[in-house]
Amino acid sequence: MTSGFTTPDAQGFADLKAIVGATGWKTGADMERYFDDPRGRFTGQAALILLPENTAQVSEIVTYCNAAKIGVIPYGGGTGVVAGQLSIDSPSAVIVSLERMNRVRDISVEDGVMVAEAGCILQDIHDKATDQDLMFPLSMASKGSCCIGGNLATNAGGIQVLRYGNARDLCLGIEAVLPDGSILNELSPLRKNNTGYDLRHLLIGSEGTLGIITAATLVLKPVDPESVTAFCALRSHSDAVQVYKQLRKILGDCMSAFELMSGFGVDLVRHHFPKLPAPFSEKYPWHLLLQFDGPVGLTQKVEEGLTSFFEQDLMLDAVVAQSQSQSEDLWALRENTPETNRLTGAFCNSDTSVPINRIADFVTQTEDALCAIHSGLRINSYGHIGDGNIHHNVFPPEGIAKADFVKAHPEIIDAVRMAINEVTHQNGGSISAEHGIGRLKTDDLKTYATATKYAALGVIKAALDPNNIMNPGVLLK
Repeated sequence: MTSGFTTPDAQGFADLKAIVGATGWKTGADMERYFDDPRGRFTGQAALILLPENTAQVSEIVTYCNAAKIGVIPYGGGTGVVAGQLSIDSPSAVIVSLERMNRVRDISVEDGVMVAEAGCILQDIHDKATDQDLMFPLSMASKGSCCIGGNLATNAGGIQVLRYGNARDLCLGIEAVLPDGSILNELSPLRKNNTGYDLRHLLIGSEGTLGIITAATLVLKPVDPESVTAFCALRSHSDAVQVYKQLRKILGDCMSAFELMSGFGVDLVRHHFPKLPAPFSEKYPWHLLLQFDGPVGLTQKVEEGLTSFFEQDLMLDAVVAQSQSQSEDLWALRENTPETNRLTGAFCNSDTSVPINRIADFVTQTEDALCAIHSGLRINSYGHIGDGNIHHNVFPPEGIAKADFVKAHPEIIDAVRMAINEVTHQNGGSISAEHGIGRLKTDDLKTYATATKYAALGVIKAALDPNNIMNPGVLLK
């Protein structure tokens, strides 16, 4: 919690402002954009917004706040959906935004790495890699606004985890400011470095509770000579799992993305974004959006694989993109899904994962559990088959506004969220797959984590941050 922390006094405000200079801070109405929650559930607060230009300034800020016991909230692109970047309990903390630390410090083609500061927008990192005929594989719908520091702090997943892993797997080194203000400089591009505890992995996924990531050494990959995008129609989500298992054998690591989308969800996207072309003339209950990247000859192998699914009656229809623009149109159906859910009035957006062999049961059991709560609920299920991360987005009955429905059923949000958590837990899954715990899921973590794990998290936090200034209220209550 941020309650109980020191609010900077007049001298404190002056000292903190002096660290970042005349253009490096915001107060009053200029702070409001930093208080927005992308899903509209919370409103943040802060005593001051600080915008350091370099790691030395971040160190000075944290050193000062640690001595004065002022809470510090790291801020990247503001795209987090579990309130990890928002102080919702108290106005006493200061927000440290990394937006001015947005430089690419170095690119080594030989090592296949880029050293980027935490405030770099993910799309800009993609563009810098492309300039070197390389690519950075981490990608998600918010790539135009999310920052790499936040991606690492939450161990973001995205659409290519299947082939390349989470953010953690694409980072070789970290520079960070620890809670006492000291600077950890571990930006080496080495693939082999077994010199004690891996502090890089401790900081990645810690959601700013153990320090502020200021820069990272990122893994770049060569661009494959062939790329294939396919959009497929299926009769059931269980068939999607069967297709995944077989394609994994046929194409192996050439599978970059394997996205499940409901027919209901595709119709919603096209309703809100009518300029997007329909992939098929008919409507189907389920779809797969597939991405393959690999050597010359890949296209033929993909088409042969898809043909075999028609022969097995696992696939009802399929289209393979014939151009980059067609591929982008197909991917737009997926990338506009989060915004579509918001526009449609989703009051619950889940982020849980289960073992791949439990996906079919998980989807069916979740639908049953939610219908038992309210028979009129509408559900848009979609996600990443290859890593078991299926998102359930839940809407009021047709024709009822979100605000009116929630007002009439004030218990519905928690009831739906806990029902999804329970089904996830029963299927051996995780209550947070790629968005983190933030402030939204602290009670959930305490409920579902083992006692040993929860205690260990607390010991680590207390050891590195004894004054509990780093993102207080996130992860642990």
